[in-house]
Amino acid sequence: MSAVPEPEIKCAGFIVFRLLGQIEYLLLQASDGIHHWTPPKGHLDAGEDLMQAASRETEEEAGFKPEDYNVIKDFPLHLDYVARGKTKRVYYWLAQLKDPNVPVKLSSEHQDYRWANAELAIKMSHNNMTDIIQQSSCFLKKRLNL
Repeated sequence: MSAVPEPEIKCAGFIVFRLLGQIEYLLLQASDGIHHWTPPKGHLDAGEDLMQAASRETEEEAGFKPEDYNVIKDFPLHLDYVARGKTKRVYYWLAQLKDPNVPVKLSSEHQDYRWANAELAIKMSHNNMTDIIQQSSCFLKKRLNL
């Protein structure tokens, strides 16, 4: 059995969700390329660990400060894919907004945002996000007794 190669690019982000009668996930629409929808995420800056990068990216891209959410650290997820010819791994954690009505403040990297239940989030996002959203949804339903 061959070893899995170390990803060339590491990114981190939070799968931000809120409870408003149901679980709703935040998706951001990219301003460039094919205008794809993803949770807030991005590359690590020099000296950052994964959690610091996820927090910084969430604040930069959606305007949420660390005091706006609770991170569920015991359910880490990751997504592997190839982007521009390089292997990439995005590490995600779930982050629940404390106030479900806190406003989203988009950066210039994104042109729109949506709050979506799991079914809609799967339809809107890249195929590679399907498993992440499904796993998150199953975990949260059990954790939150929904």
